Amino acid sequence: MEFRRIGNLPPYVFAEVNQLKLEARRRGEDVIDLGFGNPDIPSPPEVVAKLVEAARKEHNHRYSSSRGIPNLRKAVADRYQRRFGVTLDPETEVINTIGAKEGLAHLMWALVQPGDVALVPEPSYPIHIYAPALAGAEVIQVPLPAEGDFFERLRTSFMSTWPRPRVILISFPHNPTTMCVDLGFFERLVGFAAKHGVLLVHDFAYADIVLDDYQPPSLLQVPGAKEVGVELYTLSKSHSMPGWRVGFVVGNAEIVDALGQLKSYLDYGTFQPIQIASIIALNECDEYVDYVNDIYRDRRDALVDGLNRIGWKVDPPRGTMFMWAPIPDVAAHMTSMEFTLHLLREANVAVSPGNGFGPSGEGFVRFALVENEHRIGQGIRGIRTALNSLG
Repeated sequence: MEFRRIGNLPPYVFAEVNQLKLEARRRGEDVIDLGFGNPDIPSPPEVVAKLVEAARKEHNHRYSSSRGIPNLRKAVADRYQRRFGVTLDPETEVINTIGAKEGLAHLMWALVQPGDVALVPEPSYPIHIYAPALAGAEVIQVPLPAEGDFFERLRTSFMSTWPRPRVILISFPHNPTTMCVDLGFFERLVGFAAKHGVLLVHDFAYADIVLDDYQPPSLLQVPGAKEVGVELYTLSKSHSMPGWRVGFVVGNAEIVDALGQLKSYLDYGTFQPIQIASIIALNECDEYVDYVNDIYRDRRDALVDGLNRIGWKVDPPRGTMFMWAPIPDVAAHMTSMEFTLHLLREANVAVSPGNGFGPSGEGFVRFALVENEHRIGQGIRGIRTALNSLG
């Protein structure tokens, strides 16, 4: 049987890794999973308690609003004011989505169609490429430089593309490369977008994962940014609520309204007790975000120090819950997939192959900081054995 759109999706690069990981666990092997970016830190206990309380009230079992209940949208606006000094109108400039992935996918339905073009960084989190592609747009991938000026790469790609791109989709701090930008990057990008009539979509999934002194800027901190774009915000990482599926699109009122119109045909919003509990997360759990960051920082340091100690030279990321690591010299003859499978078989450590995020990811693997420091130390010992087996 032939299926529309699904047939255009490439084979899932991580499927082989996932299958081997499953088989190893069925054999009773202890696999240290640093591949899938699935946060293991529990959600804030006061948020869980509020969820239970709200779920016991029968009137919360009915359909909710696809835009999100008013107090939730206000809580997001208040969080943006505290965190970034950005003023948002919760009635017109905030909409709740069922996680950032759903929000981005449906947002692309509203922004692009066949014949349109979207610019996306590469390597990339897969939904950044396939959300506009599934909406029918041509996706131009702009390689992220190891060094140098990414804005100039975007500008050059935009000016050399016809028809001119309608959307530029970016995400910083970046998954998988952990690349970070400063506010000056967004200032240049907003000015360019205003001049050329292009729309900006910033996936700010790692807005609050701060591992050192770096503070990730919001696109919306730039004067005029709300005239040209929107930002996606989520509780998945900052508040360790990935399974709750609570995200938001904030910024340009016309874009937010268009997404709201589309969502009114597609869903009735997140389960209302989840929305009610998420208000507690946004209003009362800023300290929990700091607690989450402390955990990720300690895990990052354990991983970076451990890998450097065994001769695998890596640099510490400043943001995200990942580390993007070049394949060590001893394995330079291997592809990222071959090296990933070698670590899984010889070290019982699962990582993500870099080529799963795009051609420029070849030569890298991605670690997710989703195991505790003891487990990371155990993984380092296994990796040392796997590297020694290569000579």
